[in-house]
Amino acid sequence: MTQTASKSTTGGVQSVERAFELLEVIARAGGEAALSELAADTPLPLPTIHRLLRTLVGVGYVRQLPNRRYSLGPRLIRLGEVANRQLGALASPALKELVAKLGESANIAVLDGDMVTYIAQVQSAHSMRMITEVGRRAMLHNSGVGKAVLSVLDDERVQRLVSQAGMPPKTANTITTLGKLFTDVEATRERGYAVDEEEQELGVRCIAVPVPGAPTPMAISVSGPVTRVDEEFTEKAVPVLQEAARELGRQLVAAAD
Repeated sequence: MTQTASKSTTGGVQSVERAFELLEVIARAGGEAALSELAADTPLPLPTIHRLLRTLVGVGYVRQLPNRRYSLGPRLIRLGEVANRQLGALASPALKELVAKLGESANIAVLDGDMVTYIAQVQSAHSMRMITEVGRRAMLHNSGVGKAVLSVLDDERVQRLVSQAGMPPKTANTITTLGKLFTDVEATRERGYAVDEEEQELGVRCIAVPVPGAPTPMAISVSGPVTRVDEEFTEKAVPVLQEAARELGRQLVAAAD
């Protein structure tokens, strides 16, 4: 006898929606979660969670770690790479406009586990400019885009992600304690933008803002030598960056509808 899949209230297949809900919870937790966390963060009964996880593990979209926690699986990597390329293509016009208006290299990066990954860049025309390879990962605690992303997360998640990744110093300016990082993140929340004050590379300053309404935490930034990216530049750049982020957020919401 053929069994018909149950329908959700939205008209979709309920089991598919529930499977994606579990993947979203794991992603929000930084890429891995315990069964107890999944049970706490979804309204699903424990037997349903077990059944869905077995299926997702079987097809490679989730894997069970030796410590019995669950992480996103290898088959999601290719899907993520394709999605990031599409997102980067969508963001490229906004980045080009930022470079045209501000004259410095512009980037966009998305939260990727306990780090951020750069998915698009448009370089400035200056002979001395910042070049960031698309696909490169950066740490959350010492990058402008990383701290902008942290500013839209709750404090518990900030602590979990940063503790998981560690806070190694890249320069003498790198923040290496949670207390100082939380002070910086709170300042970012209040003023609406993050600053990398030569924390990744000496002589380079980066200004970054989060993208509101994005389906996954992300940020856009401009960066360049400290001799050009000074206080006067920052005052000019912040409203331009914030408007670009708002417009990109609107485009992402529209694309998801």
